Amino acid sequence: MRGKPPIYCRTIKERLDELNFKDELYTTRIDIGFPLTKKPSSKAREERMENLKSAKNNKELEELARKCMLEIDMEQSKKDWLQSLGPVHKKQIADHYGIFEHLYGEGFFIPHLNLEVYYDINDDTCLPVYYGNIIKPAEALNSPIVSYESDGNTLWTLALSNLDGHLTENDKEYVHWLIANIPGNSIEKGDIIADYLQPFPLKGTGYHRYVFVLYKQNGRISYDLPKITSSSTLEERTFSTRDWYQKYQDNITPTGLAFYQSDWDTTVKEFFHKTLNQKEPIYEYDFPAPYIRPQELYPRRKPFNLYMDKYRDPKQINKEYLLRKLENEDPFKTPPPPLRFPNAQPFPKSMPSWLKLHEKKIRLGWGRVNDV
Repeated sequence: MRGKPPIYCRTIKERLDELNFKDELYTTRIDIGFPLTKKPSSKAREERMENLKSAKNNKELEELARKCMLEIDMEQSKKDWLQSLGPVHKKQIADHYGIFEHLYGEGFFIPHLNLEVYYDINDDTCLPVYYGNIIKPAEALNSPIVSYESDGNTLWTLALSNLDGHLTENDKEYVHWLIANIPGNSIEKGDIIADYLQPFPLKGTGYHRYVFVLYKQNGRISYDLPKITSSSTLEERTFSTRDWYQKYQDNITPTGLAFYQSDWDTTVKEFFHKTLNQKEPIYEYDFPAPYIRPQELYPRRKPFNLYMDKYRDPKQINKEYLLRKLENEDPFKTPPPPLRFPNAQPFPKSMPSWLKLHEKKIRLGWGRVNDV
């Protein structure tokens, strides 16, 4: 019999309890945002169902839909979505990208307030920030245009941080923009704690998440943070949203969310060389050495030359291929024309099969000799 006797083994229940165990300290989620608005009344639901039934029974709308001629007011559709299921959908998308987990740990919030962020590319077009769309660093060099609905009697805090780009500490972030005490929606009148910094996703690290979070303040706040300017170092921009929010959670409440992804382009190299005056870090995946089975005395059904090359020095192999390639090269003579029908040229009958395959590759321009 395989395994331990039944008297020493765990029961199925013990094994399932071990697999399904969850630590409540790390799995219990806490809503740190504003509560959900009141559910629609039964009367409003009945009116919605009546409108839906009347729309389904409308033959003219059905005919236009079948002919792909039915037009929808997109602005009104977006407005209805934001007032109904939009905030919940935004929360689900943020959960999918791990935004709340890496910002607050066990905390999350439903973004009831619609936060609109646009990067001005040129005089005619703007690039919006949605929920995970891709924006290149060259398109986000300057601070964006931020707008939201608010009256002039409220104060807000806007924070932009990079969740994936810290060079030395995995559990830290870089704060790219932080403005406090914003009256209403006048971003330019707020207290700038951290100047805007362009995204700089490092080469070889994939996509980085850049998150905008809008907090509603209970009153005017004086954050205990040093002033960060455009000339500040990356160490001075080290930030932890969870620790910062935990310190001021009694005075601020998150209510707006927008984020995008960005990967490397040439402006990142210019940023490191000209702004930070340092070399640009580049990451590459270190592939493990390929496994080569122990050499056999009589290898069967394996090409002789390729089999022997596995156990030789790669530099020596490349040297031989290079010498073979340069053997017939003459700088003062034109190269001979290639064979018109390479496969029609017969090989000597005494030539081994592995050598025939090798010569065939040379005639057709295949193989390693063309890569040297």
